[in-house]
Amino acid sequence: MGRVSQAQAQENRKRVVETASRLFREQGTHVSVADLMKAAGLTHGAFYKQFASKEALIDEATTHAFEELTQRRDAGLEQHAGQREAARRALLDIYLSTEHRDNVAVGCPAAALAADMAREPGARDAHRAYTEGVSDFAEWLATEDQDGIAQLCTMVGALVLARATKGSPLSEQILTTARAALMATS
Repeated sequence: MGRVSQAQAQENRKRVVETASRLFREQGTHVSVADLMKAAGLTHGAFYKQFASKEALIDEATTHAFEELTQRRDAGLEQHAGQREAARRALLDIYLSTEHRDNVAVGCPAAALAADMAREPGARDAHRAYTEGVSDFAEWLATEDQDGIAQLCTMVGALVLARATKGSPLSEQILTTARAALMATS
């Protein structure tokens, strides 16, 4: 098999990072390199041409997941013509929805990766990206009247609990109650 062009190698790397970002949110960072590469449609051997280690991929995939979150958040602000409160309320509706609960792979990395990041050493780039992503999200959520960290804790906690209780009436009650509490503080 011939060598791939530099452009194809960059495209392959991008595909692996995007795939890892989704799989890590959905299944956790324990996903094997072999399974990850299969999901990306590439060979296991191709992984080591692109990444020094699985940890290096976790670093990039975590950064990518938070970049996606920022892009979605900014697109929501743009969609609401810069009206921050309207964008925030729309974000709460989406974030605390059954669709978000059920689509972990493309959902919020703060909720999906929390347990994995708690187990990661503090010096890793993934831990730094996670911490910065959470901080940035909380800062964006802050209003004159309410701290963004408290809002984010409510959102992430509600989403994690709703996912853990999915299939029971409690799951939707958690989402509804958290959404109502956060909307009432607006």
